[in-house]
Amino acid sequence: MPQTYVVTGASRGIGLEFVRVLAARGNRVIAAVRDPASAKDLAALQGSLRIVPLDVSDPASIRGLSSRIGDEPIDVLINNAGVASRGSKHLADIDAAEMAAVFMVNSIAPMLVVRALVANLRKGERKAIVQITSQLGSIANNTGGSSYGYRASKSALNQLNRSLANELRPEGFTCAAMHPGWVRTDMGGTGADLTVQESVAHMLRVIDGLTPDRSGAFLNYDGAPLPW
Repeated sequence: MPQTYVVTGASRGIGLEFVRVLAARGNRVIAAVRDPASAKDLAALQGSLRIVPLDVSDPASIRGLSSRIGDEPIDVLINNAGVASRGSKHLADIDAAEMAAVFMVNSIAPMLVVRALVANLRKGERKAIVQITSQLGSIANNTGGSSYGYRASKSALNQLNRSLANELRPEGFTCAAMHPGWVRTDMGGTGADLTVQESVAHMLRVIDGLTPDRSGAFLNYDGAPLPW
């Protein structure tokens, strides 16, 4: 029976490519986007695909996600939705509201999505949760500073995922935080190393092979461990 995946932030970039590849290979995909009516590229994809509304900046929208999906078992949740920190690259630019908004989307929302869907994940065979993070969340590798909000929010996501992995490990869950590489998207820019196709192909090979012994890991897109 085909496995069921949920992908957040699925209207463009990495999220859209995840949905395209997963649907093309025969998986059932539930694609969560802020505005389904404007997700034309997503709606044009072929395969077993459902599109559901989800605004990860709104806790009420996240709480309603379980009712929109129903009691369908979920094998893999890919928490892909995220934002850059546009106004906190330097100390003088830090703004409390902007920092809070970045933390909401990048750190808090993924945990709330897991909470909303954990009953569905418990019914799935894989019980896998993948948090799309960034190597910029590595404290050990932070030698350049800047991007305060983005770096810190991804560090927080990594820590939250580690705690989640410890809590859910007795139930057979696998929870991994994965850096997609520097990808040519709206966020990554045109000078990035990888296309979305290359990034997603690498990540899916890793995701397909994830086992509970790697739960709590912080991984590069090719599966190599990254320093905390």
